[in-house]
Amino acid sequence: MYHLENTVRDYAWGSTDLIASLLGRAPSGGPEAELWIGAHPGAPSLVLGPTAEQHDGAVRLDEVIAADPVAHLGDEAGARYGRLPFLAKVLAAAAPLSLQVHPTLERARAGFAAQQAAGLAAEHPDSNYKDDNHKPEMLLALTEFTALCGFREPRVAAGLFAQLADSGALSESAREAAEQIGALLGAGDLPGAFTALLGGRTREVSPPVLDLVAQAPAAVERLRADGARIDPGLAELDALNGHYPGDPGVLISLLLNHVTLSPGQAIALPAGNVHAYLRGLGIEVMASSDNVLRGGLTPKHVDVGELLATVDFRPLPVPFVEPNETEFGQRIYRPGFEEFELQVLEVRAGSDVPVDQRGPAVVLVTSGALVLDAPTGDVLVSRGESVFLPATAAPVVARLAQSARATPGDDDGGSATAYAVTLPPRVQ
Repeated sequence: MYHLENTVRDYAWGSTDLIASLLGRAPSGGPEAELWIGAHPGAPSLVLGPTAEQHDGAVRLDEVIAADPVAHLGDEAGARYGRLPFLAKVLAAAAPLSLQVHPTLERARAGFAAQQAAGLAAEHPDSNYKDDNHKPEMLLALTEFTALCGFREPRVAAGLFAQLADSGALSESAREAAEQIGALLGAGDLPGAFTALLGGRTREVSPPVLDLVAQAPAAVERLRADGARIDPGLAELDALNGHYPGDPGVLISLLLNHVTLSPGQAIALPAGNVHAYLRGLGIEVMASSDNVLRGGLTPKHVDVGELLATVDFRPLPVPFVEPNETEFGQRIYRPGFEEFELQVLEVRAGSDVPVDQRGPAVVLVTSGALVLDAPTGDVLVSRGESVFLPATAAPVVARLAQSARATPGDDDGGSATAYAVTLPPRVQ
């Protein structure tokens, strides 16, 4: 079992204090958007302790695994993936992320290969693919967490555009744009409405749509003043336009389910699901990939053709993931993806909790201190620390540690909380 040092990504949309508060340390003074825990080459965790000492300093987790994939991943995962199949993140959004979608495995492989053949580096700002993997993901809320995920029923979205058109606060061109988008949605044409708002394959957004983007917040205020019922999606327009003025993603947001998660609620986001995280703190788990195709709320590259070929336009309800409460004290979230499950371990004095481990696992402690007891030895993991559990470590049991290393201010050593990511039972 290896202690890890993890990279914090300082994207501009990140919170300045949420990750630091969760992990019990001082804020860095800048935005802290994502803490990456895993072996993705974009920001692999570093292995601490004896393994690092053997290499005269910190060594990357992906390099440790590659040196003996069977021992670290297990026979099945080693043969199937050859790398750590999942990536865990602590995500802290103080501002909206881009509207985005992730490709299927087949499309990621084909797109990455074509990109390489064309000589376009993954790091280039105009590249679509950073690697050859898909990126199904799940988000577990640790605070109230607001997101957009998947398409609403078109008739519901049509009603929102009709409200804007009838508000009396729009110019003639903006009202006509709202009516035209509403007509497409009323006919059930989600792809047509999405493409029209995005500006077609050339991303040349029409002046009437740009007028509607700019005037929509004022229309919502007029509706509110007139006592109209304001859908949460409509209520979000002013904030979105404030962060991304003139971006057509402001209006595309009305096509999507708007959801506010309470702590402990989770959503699953498969390939093709258009989504955006708006604000809050959560644990995000995904297949080990950094492939993102953007569709709005961003100054970054948008490849409309590739985006349209990737999006799943089926309207769906909010894709909640219900946890399974086990007799051993775990709360396990299984979104139905083969690469990962997420466990919440609530450990109290005198109550050992097993890690539901299959193959490799990573564990992050967010309160108290735990001893992870394995046949190969024990490790102490305190608040803010994380460890990698190779397949050979199983079975691992978590028990409460009475240790001076427990962070002051935790629950007096009476309990500890950890999040563990490992492989689920084989998805049939």
